[in-house]
Amino acid sequence: MLSLSPAWAQDKLPLDAISAYLNTIQTAQSEFTQFNEDGSRSTGMLYIKRPGRARFEYAPPNSGVVIAGSGAVIIHDKKSNQPPETYPLKRTPLNLILARKVNLGQAKMVESHEFNGEFTVVRARDPKDPEAGFIDLMFSANPIALRQWIITNEQGTRTAVVIKELVGGISLADSLFQTTVQGQGGNR
Repeated sequence: MLSLSPAWAQDKLPLDAISAYLNTIQTAQSEFTQFNEDGSRSTGMLYIKRPGRARFEYAPPNSGVVIAGSGAVIIHDKKSNQPPETYPLKRTPLNLILARKVNLGQAKMVESHEFNGEFTVVRARDPKDPEAGFIDLMFSANPIALRQWIITNEQGTRTAVVIKELVGGISLADSLFQTTVQGQGGNR
């Protein structure tokens, strides 16, 4: 569980403040822990380069990689003999926070906006593709920070990602976000 300063607000953060915060993220990295619906847990490093790019590098024993870039998301299990799974980025709820301009005030995007006693929780869904699933984003305040998200895909499977601390303003090579199998190690 994340420890937060007692000085943060006891009310939900406004959607325009959350959108402004997300729009300030150009590049960032953080350690993360992922919790899967089957009870498994993975850790690794997350890299974000907006718009449209993210990389999840899983630590051993998993050692897989998920890359969002060039309008696609690839899931590559390095231990498998199977080719990577590929999905259009716009068909995933992750697309909402990787957009060029995040606007949570957009009509029919936010399904709920509440304060759960610890975080402001925003449930968002792409109004152009509501069947693609949704994302629950959790933010702390003072300063506003993305702490966790839960993606529920179109089949109803949930995946939670807890972010240790997003460190922004770093230099990330474009090669980190190439959606081809070759060169997956990228320069940092």
